Amino acid sequence: MREFQNTRNPILPLEYHVPDGEAHVMPDGRLYLYGSFDDQENDWCSEKYHVVSTADMENWTIHEMALNGKDIPWLNNPDAPKYPGLDWSRPTPFMRKMLEDDGELRAETEKGGQEWKPPLLYAPDCIERDGKYYLYFCMADESEGVAVSDRPEGPFTAPLQLPCGEIDPAAFLDEDGQAYYYWGQFASYGVKLNPDMVSFDPKGIVDHLITEEEHFFHEGSSMRKIGETYYYIYADMERGKPTSLGYATGKSPLGPFTYRGIIIDNDGCDPASWNNHGSIECVDGQWYVFYHRCSRGTRIHRRLCIEKIEVNPDGTINEVKMTSQGIGEPFGPGETIYGYQACGMKGTVFIGPDKRYGEKLMNISPGDEAVFRYVKSAEDWSGIELTCAGSGKVQVFMKERACGTLEIFGEAGRADKVFSAIQASAGEYELVLKFEEAEKLTRNQSKLV
Repeated sequence: MREFQNTRNPILPLEYHVPDGEAHVMPDGRLYLYGSFDDQENDWCSEKYHVVSTADMENWTIHEMALNGKDIPWLNNPDAPKYPGLDWSRPTPFMRKMLEDDGELRAETEKGGQEWKPPLLYAPDCIERDGKYYLYFCMADESEGVAVSDRPEGPFTAPLQLPCGEIDPAAFLDEDGQAYYYWGQFASYGVKLNPDMVSFDPKGIVDHLITEEEHFFHEGSSMRKIGETYYYIYADMERGKPTSLGYATGKSPLGPFTYRGIIIDNDGCDPASWNNHGSIECVDGQWYVFYHRCSRGTRIHRRLCIEKIEVNPDGTINEVKMTSQGIGEPFGPGETIYGYQACGMKGTVFIGPDKRYGEKLMNISPGDEAVFRYVKSAEDWSGIELTCAGSGKVQVFMKERACGTLEIFGEAGRADKVFSAIQASAGEYELVLKFEEAEKLTRNQSKLV
């Protein structure tokens, strides 16, 4: 177990990559986050889950392993039931694009579930009922299951296979006591859970609750209820790839649902930004969106991030931008802003590993930009200090206005501090660093005064 304090994005210590965050306030009053766990260099997720919790959105606990994929008895068992997953013989428009872009990998996927599969645990969800906690999960062979615990953080034991196949399960307990189960990719499915919470009648499955064609649905189902309206949250591909979290609403937990729009888009968090998966939850009267951002110039190494959102009186949710400040206040004068807290990047630059600082901005080319939202001061801004290695020229923008330039004459691999005067009036700003020249330049941290 590890405890730490933070309100900035990314929320977790840098060695913990927890994407696909499903957030739930449990009966003990704490917020619990259930997600997958990226710890591989060349694949999504891993064979373990770690639950994250907080009592105040500032002091966090990363709990011990909640479930291990090696303990799932049906994986690679030829006698276990096999349920159909995606039908690649009848591709949707986006599936066709994936076949064109990644035909070799897709051909491997089309072989089906007969070959050995690694014990990878993909995106989970968890709900409580009558003092028991039910963790719903999916695996690399597109099987889905549920495990049970007496504690919200686990460990979860006695896994049972569910009679369905694909990815990204979600669970929802309605006010009338009826529980529901959701899953799917490109089209979603829903069904009423039996009172035991670990089974359902396959005959009751409702197909195509939301779809790619009508709702821009990609994957990552998540259900909430606000007032009398049901909110279906999911990875939204309206903008060409599933970097957004979108939502649809309905008057029943099994639809029909009407598409409403996008809550947040992580496009630009990394040159390889690809998918998003998360949830919304109300904590002490404030609504939040929980999402992930990738790093290291890859689609993986995804990191938990949180933003405040508002649910309008008409039930709509306005789109919010990714920020560096997260759920905390804007960065103030004299406060260190680390390179890995950049919330937007343009060009080749990405957040990569660093022995001293954990992670930093690297792979910088002329014309690249790094964005930090937000900084705020009651007095005029007068200077900026960058800790970086290499040489180059960096122009500083605040509210899209150039306010200073740093000339850097250093060596690759040796971090130096460089100071420049800037001119900007008091107030709150989006800080942008534009790298006009770059020779083996990396940026570790900065400080405004």
